[in-house]
Amino acid sequence: MSDDHETEEAGKIPTNLRLLVILEEVARAGVPVAPSTLCELVGLPKPTVHRLLHTAETEGFLQRSLDGRSYGPGKRMRKLSTNTLSSQRIRTERLRVMRDLASEVGETCNLAAPGRDGMVYLDRVETHWPLRIQLPIGTQVPFHSTASGKMYLSTLPGSVLDRLLSSVELERRTDQTLVEPEALKRELSETKTRGFSVDNEEFMDGMTAVAVAIRDDRGRLMTTLSIHAPRQRHDIDSLITQLPKLQDAASRLEQIVLE
Repeated sequence: MSDDHETEEAGKIPTNLRLLVILEEVARAGVPVAPSTLCELVGLPKPTVHRLLHTAETEGFLQRSLDGRSYGPGKRMRKLSTNTLSSQRIRTERLRVMRDLASEVGETCNLAAPGRDGMVYLDRVETHWPLRIQLPIGTQVPFHSTASGKMYLSTLPGSVLDRLLSSVELERRTDQTLVEPEALKRELSETKTRGFSVDNEEFMDGMTAVAVAIRDDRGRLMTTLSIHAPRQRHDIDSLITQLPKLQDAASRLEQIVLE
């Protein structure tokens, strides 16, 4: 029996699409996936799935989770996702939305995506004010001390969050930074309930920020949209008054990605 016929019988997936389907299922899951789960999802034999996973890991598309058994997106897969989100049509449309937001609130707005070790800025539109905080595209910022990072952390399942917090140092950036895991988890619980996150001078002295999630068609966080400002112009309560404009812009960005 030929390999192609074998594959068709096992899972009706052509040979040249098997690895793509594996990557698709890992991306769809949103959490590290065990090989046994992937076997059930794609209907391929266990040896075949393990071989494909080994190839994807070797080439940098997947990487092992902290448990050493499950697989999540690797560097090349994350870069592929970022490049897709930054395609010319999508980027042109999202910059238009972000410029409208920056003009309405009078402050800098940022689009960020979770990376392996922090949030990565994909796009930003600067305020016209001379006094502003410079964080260029490509900058990676911590999860625990930024509005965008805390928005992302608040969406993680409890077990995944616990593993992440146990594996990283919660660096104190300012006197306001939450460096105790339990205090941070309480803040993340509040963030999840209210639907937005804040950075009250936790990442940088004199800077406040508010962030919301941009979600996919299954309700999972893809990226975050945030506005930040020097405290001289907005304390955190003042910045929160801009939340309806931020949420409206996030809704428009979701539609652009999902169209």
